[in-house]
Parts: sequence; structure tokens; C-alpha cells
Amino acid sequence: MKTREDAIHYCLKLENTYEDYPFKDKNWTLMRHKKNKKVFAWIFERNGHIWINVKGENGWLDFYRRKYHAVVPAYHLNKEHWNSVILDGTVPEEEICDMIRQSYHLTKKKGIQSNRGR
Repeated sequence: MKTREDAIHYCLKLENTYEDYPFKDKNWTLMRHKKNKKVFAWIFERNGHIWINVKGENGWLDFYRRKYHAVVPAYHLNKEHWNSVILDGTVPEEEICDMIRQSYHLTKKKGIQSNRGR
């Protein structure tokens, strides 16, 4: 996985997802769940590389940060819950896919919604 298009294409293979460009700055591509609209991948260009912000579980966030220099605390997001993966060719594609899938599953969970007063 090397390009924004590669990342978007992979994310769209996951069930019930879509790409979104909600900001004036078109550098940011958000990959969302159709059902709950939650973002599971933030794709953007920075310092000459495509980056993907993905959500992860605490133990896995640190694991990937230690294992790859191209996995860092997330740019522009909560660093306790999100990592940035820099697509510089040093992280194996299967690992990138695993991180995207983990983020997809963590954000797929439907939040508690109240219907009181309706």
C-alpha cells in the first residue's frame, strides 16, 4: 500500500463503508461506516508521504509504535487511541491492513443512543 488510492480502495472493501471529504482542505479523506457514520481511517498527505490514522487498542498501539518507525502517535487525533501509519514502504502491507481492520471493528460498535423525550 503506497498511495491514497490504494488506502481508499482497501477501506472500501470493508463492509458498508464510504469515503468522505467533509473539510474545505481536500487533503483529508475520511473513511466511514455507512450505518453509524463513524470514521475508521483518516487518510492524508504530509511530508511527502500518505499517512493513515487508525484507531487501536492500547496494547496494539504501543506494539506497532515500537515495531515500526513509520507508526507514530496520531497526527491531529487523540494519541492514546489512534496511530498514524506513514506509507513509506517500511510497514508490510498485511500489517497496514490489519491496523485498518482493527480500527474498522473498534469504530463499528454502535454507541448508546437514547430515545427518551421523542
